[in-house]
Amino acid sequence: MKILITCEHGGNEIPPAYHAFFQHQQQALNSHRGYDPGTLDLFEEVKFLADFSLKSEVSRLLVELNRSLHHRQLFSEVSKKFSAEIKEEILQLYYFSYRNSVEKQIETWVRFQEKVIHLSLHSFTPIFNGIERNADFGILYDSSKTNEKNFSKNFKLQLQQELPGFKIRFNYPYLGKADGLTTYLRKKFPANYTGIELEINQKYVVENQFSAAIKQAIACVLERLRENEHSMFQ
Repeated sequence: MKILITCEHGGNEIPPAYHAFFQHQQQALNSHRGYDPGTLDLFEEVKFLADFSLKSEVSRLLVELNRSLHHRQLFSEVSKKFSAEIKEEILQLYYFSYRNSVEKQIETWVRFQEKVIHLSLHSFTPIFNGIERNADFGILYDSSKTNEKNFSKNFKLQLQQELPGFKIRFNYPYLGKADGLTTYLRKKFPANYTGIELEINQKYVVENQFSAAIKQAIACVLERLRENEHSMFQ
C-alpha cells in the first residue's frame, strides 16, 4: 500500500506574469475563493507520512486544479477573460504539470500492483451564502465504492477518538463523487485507488494554521494507517 497526500489549494499566489490581471483582486485572493486557509500548514505537518506528496500554492483564481477541463469553474471570473493563448499557457504550466505528476505516480504504483490511498487536503468557509456549515470535518468519498466507504468509516472512527468533541460528517459540505481530482482518478484507476478528500472548517484556522491538536490528530491516524493498513478497510 502507498499513501499519497496532495494539497490543491495551499496558497493564493499569482505568478508574476499574471500580476497585472489581479491588481484589484486582493480581497478575493485572501478569501476562501483564493485558497484553502490552513491546508498548506497541515500538508507540511503530515507530508512525511506519505510515499508521495504534492502541493500547489498558486491561487485557484488563476486556475482550479480540482476541476475537470470542461468545468465552468476551471477558470475564475478573472482568468476566464484571458485569451485562449494565455489560458493554454496556464494549463500547461500549472494545471497539467500538477495533475500529471499525481497521475504518473499512481500509474507507477499500480503497475506494481500496489494499492493507493489518496488523501486530498481541503478546508471550507464556516458560513457560505449566509448559512452556517454544520460540521467541523468532512470526509468526502464515493459511496458506491466499497473500499472508500469502509476506509471512510474507519477514518472517521479514529479521528473521532482523537477529537471527541468535533462533529465529523460524511460527504459534507460537498459530495465526494462531484467533479474533482479524486473523481477523475477513480475512473482512471478503478481497481487500486482509494480517493478521500478531507475538509476542515476554517473557523479553526488562525494565521493560516490549524491548531496543534488538529494536526496531531490527523498525523496520528495516518501513522496508524501505515502501521496497520488492513484494519482501515474492515
